[in-house]
Amino acid sequence: MPNKTIEINGGNVVYEILGAKNTADEYIVLTPGGRFSKDIPGLKPLARALVKGGYRVLLWDRPNCGKSDVQFYGQSESHMRAETLAKLITELGIGPCIIAGGSGGARDSMITTMLYPELVTKLVVWNIVGGVYGSFVLGGHYITPSILAARGMGIKGLLHVAEWKQRIEENPANRDRILALDLDDFLKVMLRWLNAFVSKPGQTIPGVPDEMFDEIKVPTLIIRGGENDWDHPKRTSLEVSCLIKGSTLIDPPWPEDAWERAGERFAASGGTKFCLFDTWVQAAPAILDFVKS
Repeated sequence: MPNKTIEINGGNVVYEILGAKNTADEYIVLTPGGRFSKDIPGLKPLARALVKGGYRVLLWDRPNCGKSDVQFYGQSESHMRAETLAKLITELGIGPCIIAGGSGGARDSMITTMLYPELVTKLVVWNIVGGVYGSFVLGGHYITPSILAARGMGIKGLLHVAEWKQRIEENPANRDRILALDLDDFLKVMLRWLNAFVSKPGQTIPGVPDEMFDEIKVPTLIIRGGENDWDHPKRTSLEVSCLIKGSTLIDPPWPEDAWERAGERFAASGGTKFCLFDTWVQAAPAILDFVKS
């Protein structure tokens, strides 16, 4: 199925569905991390493996990712994406469904399940971001450059930020959407989003009070973080498994140092060969065993 577009909360969201209509009645929504597109290397192999397992898979470009429109609202960027995903599932009539995601996509998936439990049958997450280092890095990478650019040059300064230059390249309409932003309102949102990444007692994952995990009542599979993965700490996945009652925690199907070695290969390529999600397809058997159980 080719890319399709749907308007949600005043912005266009690009998505595609893998798997024939007669494959299954149940859908898996698969969400990558960062501000990466659904077309990022490593995601489609996992999606195709899940389709072979008998499911239809929804891939989507979240707001501020890929070819979708940029949008700026909500308690955090992940809260905004959770609201978008809930409306996407509802508008497409594919819920309730299985929600799965890694890294930032794990956070988006967990928040969606917390806020819209009626739309989720099962939850699968891996590479969960947490800890002082992981949270600090995300705030510095995704939020701070936009604040500095906007404060220094006004809204036009955002056109020079690498993240937004990429969004404009993939979706030229984003240039006008960015230039139409009110500077003061934008900075208020950015400070709120940045605050989500400030490590706080009682927030195992960025911007989410621990008591919100009580809202996750569906069967949940957690693939724990690697032994020395600073971005997705083993400790964080263990804590999340304690917070989600009845959840299943398993060891990663990839090597303990998979994230670090992929990061080294990515750096050695000068940032030209993305390979951070290449191992994700190895999770397909465990995911299928869990969702079919």
